[in-house]
Amino acid sequence: MKIQVLIENTALETGTQKALWHEHGLSLLIETGSRRILFDTGKSGRFAENADLLGADLSEVELLVLSHGHYDHGGGILTFLERNRRAKVYIQDRAFENHMARRGDGHLDDIGISEEIRTSPQVVLLSGDRRIDENILLFTSVKSSRLLSGSNRVLLMRSGPDYVQDTFAHEQNLLLTAEGKRVLISGCAHRGIVNIMERALELAGGPPDAVIGGFHLSNPGEGGTEPEELVNGVADYLDSFSARYYTCHCTGLPAYRMLKERLGEKITYISAGMEFEL
Repeated sequence: MKIQVLIENTALETGTQKALWHEHGLSLLIETGSRRILFDTGKSGRFAENADLLGADLSEVELLVLSHGHYDHGGGILTFLERNRRAKVYIQDRAFENHMARRGDGHLDDIGISEEIRTSPQVVLLSGDRRIDENILLFTSVKSSRLLSGSNRVLLMRSGPDYVQDTFAHEQNLLLTAEGKRVLISGCAHRGIVNIMERALELAGGPPDAVIGGFHLSNPGEGGTEPEELVNGVADYLDSFSARYYTCHCTGLPAYRMLKERLGEKITYISAGMEFEL
């Protein structure tokens, strides 16, 4: 299984004539040998420009998975649909609800995705878990609620005339089985990477061999990163498995360094332009 990082907050220096884009967002291209899957699209069309520079043909993608209804993961979907007229696009139906962020001065910013996406005939709206085939499972059914990011408090959804704290019912995770390995991929892990992993263990019948994605341990609204106690609690849980961890984006570099100190070679930070095999 091959993973290419098309966009992330950081980018590698490459030998290409034009430097790779980086932005606050995430997009991964996954090749399992039999399938080509795009997971998220960053906040703009720059993931597609990076794909061109990296020699990745988006027209060959068979399915796109949107992890949740925030702009930094679904902002490039319309660009993808211009380039690919056949891939199914799997989105939880609640991803199109109003999603807002409360900033430090109290005002609300719209952090949702374009309603225009919904009208595409390629879009498949889901409500809960969905098995795509025997090797691809999308799941939202996270049960526990341990070690959650404090920054979730300022991420809101509409409830009647008011905004309340988001439940992240629109967040889905990707569980792949390929070449004898189990791989868990999460966009931001708003529901907690510990809780998501616990559910993945139940669904897969065993622990993943690799976990890829953001762990949402950055908290710019409340001091830059989550408290050391929370980050260490996550590290202890991750360290109880032999899995390899590839993290990025909303984990944040300060929290990553804390995880790295505890997990050593078991964890790697991934940037736009990176390619690795599992």
